[in-house]
Amino acid sequence: MGPLPANPAPWLTPEDPALIQYTSGSTGQPKGVLLTQANLLANVRAIVAGLEVGPADVVVSWLPLYHDMGLIGAWLGTMYAGIPVAILSPLAFLSRPSRWLWAIHAHRATLAVAPNFAFDLCVAKIADDEIEGLDLSSLRNVLNGSEAVLPDTMTRFVERFAPMGLPREAMRPVYGLAECSVGLAVTPRRFPARVDHLDRTFQTTGRAIPSTAADALAFVACGVPLPEHEIRVVDHDDVAVDERLEGRVQFRGPSMMAGYYRNPDATRAITTADGWFDTGDLGYLADSELFLTGRRKDVIIKGGRNIYPQEAEAVVATVPGVRKGCVAAFGVADPALGTERLVVVAETRETDAAARERLRQAVHEQVADAIGMPPDTVVVARPGSVLKTSSGKVRRGATRDAYLTGSLDRGTGSVVTQWLTLAAQAAKGRLSQAGRLLQRLVYTGYILGLTLVAVPPLWALVGLSRHTTTARRQLKRFSRGVIAASGCPLTVTGLEHLRDLGPAIFVANHASYVDVLVILATLPGNLRFAAKGRLASYPVLGTIIPKAGYITIEKTKQTERMEGADDLSAALADGESMFVFPEGTFVRAPGLLPFRLGAFRAAANSGRPVVPIALAGTRQVFPADTMLLRPGRITLTVCPPLHPGDRGWDETVRLRDEARRLIEARAGEAAG
Repeated sequence: MGPLPANPAPWLTPEDPALIQYTSGSTGQPKGVLLTQANLLANVRAIVAGLEVGPADVVVSWLPLYHDMGLIGAWLGTMYAGIPVAILSPLAFLSRPSRWLWAIHAHRATLAVAPNFAFDLCVAKIADDEIEGLDLSSLRNVLNGSEAVLPDTMTRFVERFAPMGLPREAMRPVYGLAECSVGLAVTPRRFPARVDHLDRTFQTTGRAIPSTAADALAFVACGVPLPEHEIRVVDHDDVAVDERLEGRVQFRGPSMMAGYYRNPDATRAITTADGWFDTGDLGYLADSELFLTGRRKDVIIKGGRNIYPQEAEAVVATVPGVRKGCVAAFGVADPALGTERLVVVAETRETDAAARERLRQAVHEQVADAIGMPPDTVVVARPGSVLKTSSGKVRRGATRDAYLTGSLDRGTGSVVTQWLTLAAQAAKGRLSQAGRLLQRLVYTGYILGLTLVAVPPLWALVGLSRHTTTARRQLKRFSRGVIAASGCPLTVTGLEHLRDLGPAIFVANHASYVDVLVILATLPGNLRFAAKGRLASYPVLGTIIPKAGYITIEKTKQTERMEGADDLSAALADGESMFVFPEGTFVRAPGLLPFRLGAFRAAANSGRPVVPIALAGTRQVFPADTMLLRPGRITLTVCPPLHPGDRGWDETVRLRDEARRLIEARAGEAAG
């Protein structure tokens, strides 16, 4: 067997973090969801098993890869299952939805997934002449999730595209959330999708009583939990309630997050003592299937009734002139009445004032007829006023905030506009990145030219030096000149600790090729360096190291490292000060590597103090594994000397640990 690589790949465990994904922010500020390697694998396995994905399946997706449905569901899921996937740009779908369907046709896709608004977009925006010859008969699963699934949307999509071969039973509502990686529940293949029609007393009693009345409430089944996952509905005391009673939806299983990133209070707030996570959703169970009724934060309580915003929004969306998927209903507290006011915001492209007033009246009447209670305020707004997430979810909380602050008509634009803005920002980011790369190339060229000019005279002067002190003086002048010409501001603190110090052993963290120049330019000129043995075989260095009287230490074997400690002890005994990088090498990643014990053993043996030196900023100027440099601020901090107490092993370890602690605290990098 050969030697281990110098920088071995990290060995990951199931508990190691895999990624941080942020919640959609549809009801509040997004939170970072920390998912482990085990979380992701468990969720992907459960989705593959729950959908019975097999080797014959093919996926077509336009979902962005920074969104959980796109990254985990469509990308990682297909990778795990070993099946083909065709990825479209989200902009390609939003600008022409038929591209998605034609990609399904071309690849004979069996599985597709999208939020509810995408199916509405297909029905509304695709003309008949765009889909002549379209064949969707290969589809086995068409998953509708990520936002409230509306029964009318599913019916319209199936009826519109069934003539193109779309199997009616392929449409399957699903349920998931970021805190469960992505997926939590899936419905069985059936047509039509199960819709529960309830008596309107549900709004006041929370009892899901089936009804055939024309004004019955309608909720879509979200299915049953994925394998190895559980769902329950509880009351305010976290006690499970009977079927057909509304309560808080909770889940547990191997996919649930490790916690919110750097937000332990938020994690504790949704975690029960027996390990269940609160989803923030309201719902009920019927025949073991989950029916979501809304988000707790979104439910509007008016006159003792629970009003579900999605019901009002669906009704308003049918009013001619209102943009589909661009309606938000929310409650605003009214302290005088002790209840909430119902506010409806509906986007329109209509600009005529009289037409907008007629539209406002139509919305008012439609909502009153549908839910038996008129809205208190109807706002007819320009496109882009209803705020949305990256996946198209209506951000009711953010829209409410905009309404309250009077900034409602200064929205971010429609989903398409937001995507175009995002693309423009991405292009700007790439141009900025290219500019920074050019800057680094120019700076690297400047430093290279400076080195080519300065090194030959240094080599000659050091080579002609008859004494080590002369060689070291030349090296100090050279280093100061290079640092000054580099444009990197250098700050040195703690030099007062060197007054009346006498012989000592200096140790510093090692982060870059620049470190040696900084040390030579700032610390006393009589320092004797301990260098890697192989450096003496390099051109120029092969002359400089012996002329300056530096010692070389072979660091490939434990025994040779101990011999190096003896060499250090001998130099200290002769009254010289030594300098050592106890890490022995440096890597690109920030953080300190383990400290070797040789320098600290030499200090304990000789009774000489250890002077810890903390370097900060050099890794950013010239990191490992790259030839590109960038100017940056550098700081060198001289720490108080550490005086050994005795010659024992315990003292050696103490000196090492204390030096590491002092350096780590001042280097500005976490331990590696």
